[in-house]
Amino acid sequence: MLVPKLEKQIGIGIYATKSPGIGGVIRQCVDDFLVQEVLVDGSRAEISPSDECIALDASYVPNRYLLCVLIKRNWDTFSALRAVAAQVGVSAERIQIGGIKDAKAVTSQHITIEGVSFEDVKKVQVKDIEVRPIGYLRQKLSSYYVLGNSFHITISSIDHSKSTITNRVSQALEDLKAIGGFPNFFGHQRFGTTRPITHLVGKSILNGNFKKAAMLFLAKPSPYEHSSSRQAREALRETQDFEKALRDFPKQLRYERLLLRHLVGNPGDYVGAIKRLPMKLQELFPQAYQSYLFNSFLTRRVQDAFPLDEAVIGDFVVNVERSGLPMQTIFKMVTAENRKEINTLLHAGRMRLALPLIGFRQRLSQGAQGEIERQILEKEGIVLEQFRIKALLDISLRGGLRTAISPFRDFSREQVARDSASPSKYKARVSFTLYRSSYATMILRELMKPRNPIKAGF
Repeated sequence: MLVPKLEKQIGIGIYATKSPGIGGVIRQCVDDFLVQEVLVDGSRAEISPSDECIALDASYVPNRYLLCVLIKRNWDTFSALRAVAAQVGVSAERIQIGGIKDAKAVTSQHITIEGVSFEDVKKVQVKDIEVRPIGYLRQKLSSYYVLGNSFHITISSIDHSKSTITNRVSQALEDLKAIGGFPNFFGHQRFGTTRPITHLVGKSILNGNFKKAAMLFLAKPSPYEHSSSRQAREALRETQDFEKALRDFPKQLRYERLLLRHLVGNPGDYVGAIKRLPMKLQELFPQAYQSYLFNSFLTRRVQDAFPLDEAVIGDFVVNVERSGLPMQTIFKMVTAENRKEINTLLHAGRMRLALPLIGFRQRLSQGAQGEIERQILEKEGIVLEQFRIKALLDISLRGGLRTAISPFRDFSREQVARDSASPSKYKARVSFTLYRSSYATMILRELMKPRNPIKAGF
C-alpha cells in the first residue's frame, strides 16, 4: 500500500495493516482531539473534573514544586508554558512537564512550578488556558512519572458507508493485535507537521554546518504554511538579507525572529544564533534527526520482512515493567543461545523488541538488523561520534533504545454517525490509551491511511 511522500520524508515508509483505511479528517475542530495525561500512580489530568481537586498540601512551601493540571486549548506546549510563566512571574525554565502535548487539540497534563503559591497560580488568566493547583511536591515533574495519555478522537468527513467503516477499522485492529501493537514511529509533530524540517536542521548541526542549519530553519518554505510566512522565507532565501527579513517576518514567527535579531547584530555567528533559541527547541533538532533514523531503521526492518513481534539474532530487547512501560536501560542482545527464551518472554509481554536511538554512546544492533542500520548510516554519511556536538555540547545525544512496537489499551469505537458538518458523510469517535513517548497519529494512520496527512489533520 502506498505511503504518502510526506511520511517518507520523515522516515516512515510502511503500514503494518492491510486494511484500505477509512480516510477522513482529524482535528476538524479543536474539540475533536482530546488528550488527558495519566501518571504511573493512576492520577489522571482531567479536562473537566467531576469533583473539586483535593489538594495534597495547599500551604505555601518555598523552594518546593507546586503540582498543577494545565489545560490548554489550541496552544502549543512551549507557548502555553511561557504564557503561564509570565502570569505567575517566573521564568519558563521553572515550569516542568512530563511530555509535550499536541497543539491543535484540547489537552490536560501535569506540570510543576518551582517556588510559587496557590494564590499565584489562581491568578492566571490566559485565553484557552486553565491552571488548576493540586499541592506541593518535594521533586519536580519529569517524564519518569508519566504512564501515558488517554485519547478521545473524532474522525470526521468519512466518505464510506457505516458498514465499510466498521469493517475496515475492525480489520486494522485485528492486524495490529496480531503483532501486539502498532509500529512505534515518531509522529509527524516531531518533525514539524506543516513544515517538516526539524530533522534536516538537526542533521546540518551534526555535520557542523551551522549556517545551513540556520537557513533551513529560517528560509525553507512549505506550501502548507501561511502565505505571509512562506513569502518571507522565500525572500530571505533569495536575498540573504537578515535586516530586511527581520522587518518582513511575521510577528508570530517568534523563534525565527530571535535568530534574525542575533544575525543582524552578529553577522556570521550562526552558532550564537542557534543558542538564542530556548534550550528545549535546540534539543529538538538533533533529537528529530535521531528520530528520523529510528523511523528509517523500523521501516527497513519491515520492508526486509523481519518480524516486529519476534526477535532474531542480533536484536536488542528490553524488559517491561508491570505497568507495561518498557525499561530501555535494562536490555539484552539476542543470541543463538538465548533466542528461544527471549521470544517466550516477548510473546508473554515481559520483553519487547527495541531498535537503537543513535547517539555517541549507543552501539548498533548486530545481525541482520545491524546491517540495516549500518547501511542507512552510511547512506546518510553519519557516524555515531557526530552526536557529540562540540559547538553545542548541551544538546549532544548519548543515544538509547526505543521499542519497535507500541501496545495500546482500552480501544473503543463509538457508533458511527452522520457528520453534521457534512451530512453526506460520516464521523467516527475512537478512544484509546497509549504509553508515554508513543504517538496517537501513528495508530490513526493505520486506521485512516490518509493520502495527504496534512489535509487529514495530522
